[in-house]
Amino acid sequence: MTAAANFNPPPCLLLAAGRGERMRPLTDEMPKPLLAIHNKSLLDWHLEALAKAGIKNVVINHAWLGEKIEDALRDGSQFGLQIRYSPEVVALETAGGICKALPLMNPLDYFLVVNGDVFCPNFPIAQLLEKLAALRSAPNQVLAYLVMVPNPPQHPNGDFYLKSSHVSDHPSDEAEKLTFSGIGLYHPDLFRGLEIGVPAKLAPLLRDAMKQNRVSGEKYTGPWHDVGTPQRLQELNAANE
Repeated sequence: MTAAANFNPPPCLLLAAGRGERMRPLTDEMPKPLLAIHNKSLLDWHLEALAKAGIKNVVINHAWLGEKIEDALRDGSQFGLQIRYSPEVVALETAGGICKALPLMNPLDYFLVVNGDVFCPNFPIAQLLEKLAALRSAPNQVLAYLVMVPNPPQHPNGDFYLKSSHVSDHPSDEAEKLTFSGIGLYHPDLFRGLEIGVPAKLAPLLRDAMKQNRVSGEKYTGPWHDVGTPQRLQELNAANE
C-alpha cells in the first residue's frame, strides 16, 4: 500500500465569521470571504486548494450574512468536499470560533485552520500536511504549528519570532520577527480550557503555549496577501499573479 493510500487528511476549518468593517461598503451586502479575485471568491480559492491537497472534510464558521456563504457553497460537492457550517450568533473571536467548530470537525488530533480572508494562491497545503508525522512524534507535543510570512507593509512590526522551527513571543539571537499568515495546524488541547459559545482570542492561547515551548512553525515566502481593504482587493484583481 502506498503512502498516499495511508494518508488520512485532517479536517480543515475556514474562518469566515468576520464583519469586514475595513472592506465596507463592499461588505455591507456581501460577506468578506465571498469577495472575488480573478472571478473566484476567496473561499473558492481555498476550497479548490484543499481538495487538491486531499482534504475532504471542511467546516466553515460564519456570522455576518452567513446564509449567503451557505447558499454559495452548499454541501461542497462541487469541489469534491464535504462542507459543514458553524454559525455564530455573536462574534466568538478566533479561538472561540475554533472551539465551537471542534465538535463538527471531530479531529483525530491535529486539524488545519485557514483565515477566509487571506489570498494565498499556490500555497503548498500538501507539504504543510507532511509535517503532521513529526508533530505527532515530538516528545513535547506541539499545540500549534504556524505558517509565518514576511511582514507586509500594513503590519511592519510582525507578530512572533521564528528561529529554526521554534516560534516565540520574545526576541533572541538570530530569531526573525514575522507575521502570522492565518494558516496553521492546531491540536485540540490548545483549546481545552475554553467554553463553547464564549468569545476567546487566539493570541493569548498561543503565547501561553509558547512559554511551554509548544509552538513551532515555518517561514513561507510565496504569494500571500491579507485582503483587508478595497484598495488591496482592487490591486490583486489588477495583478497577474
